[in-house]
Amino acid sequence: MQDSPEEPEGRWARFRRTPLWPATVLTLILAAAAGLFAWSYTYAMANPTPRRIPTAVVGSYEDARAQVFLSRMGKALNSSLHARVYDSRETALEAVEEQRVFAIFEVRDDGRHVLLDVTSASGASVAELLRQAAPRVGRATGMSVTVRDVNPLQKGDPRGLAIFYISLAAVIIGFVGAIQLSVHARGLTALERIAFTAAYSLLGGFAIAAAVDWLLGALDLPFVESWLILALTMFASGMTFTMFNTWMGRWAMIPTWGVMVLLGNPSSGGAVSWPLLPSALGVIGRWLPPGASVNAQHTAVYFPRHQHAFPFLVLAGWAVVSCAVFLIWRHRHPGGRERRPADDVAPGSDGA
Repeated sequence: MQDSPEEPEGRWARFRRTPLWPATVLTLILAAAAGLFAWSYTYAMANPTPRRIPTAVVGSYEDARAQVFLSRMGKALNSSLHARVYDSRETALEAVEEQRVFAIFEVRDDGRHVLLDVTSASGASVAELLRQAAPRVGRATGMSVTVRDVNPLQKGDPRGLAIFYISLAAVIIGFVGAIQLSVHARGLTALERIAFTAAYSLLGGFAIAAAVDWLLGALDLPFVESWLILALTMFASGMTFTMFNTWMGRWAMIPTWGVMVLLGNPSSGGAVSWPLLPSALGVIGRWLPPGASVNAQHTAVYFPRHQHAFPFLVLAGWAVVSCAVFLIWRHRHPGGRERRPADDVAPGSDGA
């Protein structure tokens, strides 16, 4: 008597119990992640287009020729120029320092001359866009235009990307470090895991700052402040993975990668200034750790007397919430010495 063929449901159940099942799922996830990674960075960075550029206007801006000039500047920038009138050049410069505006248009000589002050430190891509458009519009309107950079980038970072790179390093090493703790130090208790995440964050932040400032000389950093920003970024990133690892086990890398890399880095404003990002990304990015890190670091380096609390609150918020979730539901985390043997999960569920 021949055995009856195995039912499809039985073959499927056996397949789900083999290592082939998670390997198949990971293959599909990695393929999707590759496409999403290319899409998100290309969408945000490949063709930056001005959406809304806040600028200051002072002087004889009510002159007819000045109005024509400003109107044509808006058209040259796809109607993205948002001009704010200031009483004096000093108040306009203060607005630049507060990062409320990205340039100053000062109309002189009864509308015959425009002095354009750009600030590369506020956004190199925006400054370059204005620097190219203003002389063309000036020639078309019969006005002379002088362009100056009132807050240039440091010599070692002529394109303004170093801050983005060091923030990116802190974000990625932050959650990669948490992954490695889950793999190689599985037995850590909850408090020990938090303590070692803080330890590698402090050491890693110091190493990043020292490499960029002391070894390469690419940026002249306010060292202690920059170090602590990088350390807080690494800690927030690492604890975010730990939080997701507590909730989702082996699949924690998916939401971590989505929040930190697919969404957070392109929208951070580090590689492309936020006025040139799609509007939704420009808003969302400030609430995510990569954007908060770039904002805090950027202000520390180029606008040290005008640091804002908001990016630090964002980083601290992610860190505190992640720690709280991990501590409250630590019994669900796949690691820890305090777990009973009966609570142990299957090998491979540690987020690796």
